[in-house]
Amino acid sequence: MSARTLPLLFLNLGGEMLYILDQRLRAQSIPGEKARKDEWTDVDRKRVMNDIITTMFNKKFMEELLKPQELYSKKALRTVYDRLAHASIMRLNQASMDKLYDLMTMAFKYQVLLCPRPKDILLVTFNHLDAIRDFVHDSPGILNQVDETFRQLIEVYGCLSAGEFQLIRQTLLIFFQDMHIRVSIFLKDKVQNSNGRFVLPTSGPVPWGTEVPGLIRMFNRNGDEVKRTEFTTGGNYVIPQKEGSFDLYGDRVLKLGTNMYSVSRPVETQMSGSAKSLASSTKENIAPNPLAKEELNFLARLLGGLETKKPGGSDTGFRLNLFTTDEEEEQAALTRPEELSYKVVNIEATQEPGRREELAGILGELEAAEPCPESCDKGEDLLALMDGL
Repeated sequence: MSARTLPLLFLNLGGEMLYILDQRLRAQSIPGEKARKDEWTDVDRKRVMNDIITTMFNKKFMEELLKPQELYSKKALRTVYDRLAHASIMRLNQASMDKLYDLMTMAFKYQVLLCPRPKDILLVTFNHLDAIRDFVHDSPGILNQVDETFRQLIEVYGCLSAGEFQLIRQTLLIFFQDMHIRVSIFLKDKVQNSNGRFVLPTSGPVPWGTEVPGLIRMFNRNGDEVKRTEFTTGGNYVIPQKEGSFDLYGDRVLKLGTNMYSVSRPVETQMSGSAKSLASSTKENIAPNPLAKEELNFLARLLGGLETKKPGGSDTGFRLNLFTTDEEEEQAALTRPEELSYKVVNIEATQEPGRREELAGILGELEAAEPCPESCDKGEDLLALMDGL
């Protein structure tokens, strides 16, 4: 298990969550002068995105996250995203939050599986951060938080060897190995089997620094080539035109991890009760993307035109429903298997005395925190930080 995996897992899943919420809120945004009090406006959307990103990239939180450490339990990490999603005026009930987390995890799992080489996981992370930059481009303070995290990632991961990135990839795959949640769009596009496992392509770009398969070279003891043999590969492969940039700004080349709605071609999106055409435009990336259609359609058709209502009573938050109707959301909550509902944090025994006091000292905001017992959940570190933000 790699001790450098947690930051990449957190940032990539967080990026996927922001993609979903941004698209969902944009679909429901109404011009401010026409909106009622219970309807979303673009101002509300920006506030939600800014609040979540501010919490996500809090300096002390990131410093704690970037320390070498093992992955937290699935339920502890899931609870962190629950609190992160509710860091603003937006409110999700249990069923919608579960669905959001399912989409986040399956999307990133798919990206990890498709990475041509282990080091490209860092490019996937940078693609997410580039998109998050765009979300807060008009908020210099928050943008600086994201850039600072970018610099820390470059410093920490820029010097890692290929073997260390391979260990990170294996750690991520172990984390995702028991998660086989079926997604209707993946099933329809035949990139996921009925058992929830992905179907990986046998064609497309080869990893940077490698050659297209199909040729065997044989050398003698002096290192001289003495024979060549060609063979049929059964796939169509291409060589990348250049390596993706690992700098603060640059062309990542790899499209995995980019916002699925920022594309240079229109996408037909079928929505409940109506059919609309969704088109977004961005600078064209010359690198081939063998599964662009699957990536793009994943959220576009699933989250296209759903309804949002403000909860009644004294609750001042705006409710976001990731289902077509309230009835469908309620039914999902009733039928969801108990093991997939994350209502509590799974406690894992470990010896970490004094950890909570250390975090309280860092933030100075955990005044009510009690000393951490000798057996405490490793995930409580991040949760305590979330409470203090």
